[in-house]
Amino acid sequence: MSLQQLKQPWRFIDQTTLGPGFDALQSFAIDDTLCTSIGTGDSEAVVRAWVHHQTIVLGIQDSRLPMIKEGVQFLRESGYRAIVRNSGGLAVVLDEGILNLSLIVKEEKKFSINHGYDLMYALIQAMFADKDITIEAKEIVGSYCPGSYDLSIGGKKFAGISQRRIRGGVAVQIYLCVTNSGSERAALIGKFYDLAVQGQPVKFDYPTITPKTMASLSELLGEELTIQSVMYKLLTTLNTHGAKLLPSQLTADEMNVLDHHYERVLKRNEKALEE
Repeated sequence: MSLQQLKQPWRFIDQTTLGPGFDALQSFAIDDTLCTSIGTGDSEAVVRAWVHHQTIVLGIQDSRLPMIKEGVQFLRESGYRAIVRNSGGLAVVLDEGILNLSLIVKEEKKFSINHGYDLMYALIQAMFADKDITIEAKEIVGSYCPGSYDLSIGGKKFAGISQRRIRGGVAVQIYLCVTNSGSERAALIGKFYDLAVQGQPVKFDYPTITPKTMASLSELLGEELTIQSVMYKLLTTLNTHGAKLLPSQLTADEMNVLDHHYERVLKRNEKALEE
């Protein structure tokens, strides 16, 4: 897909350095808030970058596993907080070595679900166009949260793309495993599923994790990347393709809307993981 759509003004919100106190549930509420602003025409399109520490984001289906309490207890004992996302997908790891990006645009008939995925895929390809690599978009069996837009190099997954459409806005989201061990993250999720299922009947096809199917970009490229160095690639690529970046933060009106969305997300999460 062409990156022509990037050639427009974008609010740029950088939340990569807020630290361990930045609640991942806030990110879901923030993207919903920005979708609302864009849907009503009160905001330009948004590029948001964010990092969360030691968090496992579960899907709704994960939260219904037969032995979910044992699985969540294992994650907590391993130093992770477990939360449940408000969109589709299954369990993923978020930590200080994973960069999350959201492209949030107005929902239009011509902007299909595949267009959203293809736009993010094309952006990541452009960011690493200087490398002698081929980035593929296809399901990587054995990875966590597998999907047809898993991004991989040499058959090893380093990213996954998801999408949320709400109130006239579309948030296309990606997590990029930038540093540390992708296989160790995968092994953690694999152990979670072992403990949360324990041979009991399950109503959906949860992934059977093969840790070696996942790796970080630092491992795949053989160089020491950082969140900051990948952010630089993002910004230079956006500029190269004609994006006019407007450094931004949530407005006062958006903060009021955020409070509503965040409260709703908190309640949904508590209900999904209630004791």
